[in-house]
Amino acid sequence: MATVENVIEIINLNKRFKEIVAVDNLNLKVLRGDVFGFLGPNGAGKSTTIRLLVSLIAPNSGAINIFGESLKENRKKILTRVGAIVEKPDFYNYLSAYKNLKILSKISGIEVKSSRIFELLELVGLKERYKSKVKTYSHGMKQRLGIAQALLHDPELIILDEPTTGLDPFGMKEIRDLIIKLSKEENKTIFLSSHILSEIEMIADRMVIINKGKTIVEGEVKELLNSGTLKVTFEVDNVDKTKSILDGKSWYKKIDSISEDKLTFTLEQNDIGTLNKYLVENGITVSAVMPKRSLEEYFLKITSEAN
Repeated sequence: MATVENVIEIINLNKRFKEIVAVDNLNLKVLRGDVFGFLGPNGAGKSTTIRLLVSLIAPNSGAINIFGESLKENRKKILTRVGAIVEKPDFYNYLSAYKNLKILSKISGIEVKSSRIFELLELVGLKERYKSKVKTYSHGMKQRLGIAQALLHDPELIILDEPTTGLDPFGMKEIRDLIIKLSKEENKTIFLSSHILSEIEMIADRMVIINKGKTIVEGEVKELLNSGTLKVTFEVDNVDKTKSILDGKSWYKKIDSISEDKLTFTLEQNDIGTLNKYLVENGITVSAVMPKRSLEEYFLKITSEAN
């Protein structure tokens, strides 16, 4: 059986700024191929952790291993395999996208062929505008150009700090589609910090929620969202008959809302099949069962419990 590689492993990481504890004994693992969601409320320590990951600041204690090697001991070697956007990307606004990438590659000491730059511009959807000055770009286009910059040296790991901040829904979708493409088609591992919970829910395989610098919960997004109580909608052929059958039973108290052909319940995972069986045995045709708990609801529940 193949061993799963930890691309990032953070072990008992601590960072303090005088009396302020920004990262408090943090632990997490990012597996190769993950789109990994890094979540937390404002002030949770997300930006500090990312700065530690890209070696902009040093921890007080603990360890960061990337590609199985110590970041402290192998910083230069590791960072050649990492691309990152920390906060918003900056460019020379009076130059074109192509010239920006050419200059930025030289500044970084990377020899990048023109063909590679055009490949990246095509990947991020900017090839048609490669001659345009960056000052004519929208915020979303600048974010995509920033991702192209992070990809200049073809990194295995991409770290993105709030890449959809300030974007309209269309711009957010562009970035979301690009992240999925980088993961599925370019085989990149993505470490994605975001406060937009619906975005993480749509694109992340695994995630961690931190609060006050500590790991609160970590795991696969689907498993976490399907644990505990869920909002479950049953689509039935006769809502009135269903209500009548459930009246006086414990199920009735678990109804949250009723519409023309649907009843939504708050249920434990194990109760979904039991209720479905009960309805069918009592002559109700159930055409759909739709369990759902949004990441936002889960996030609020977990962080409130941690406070």
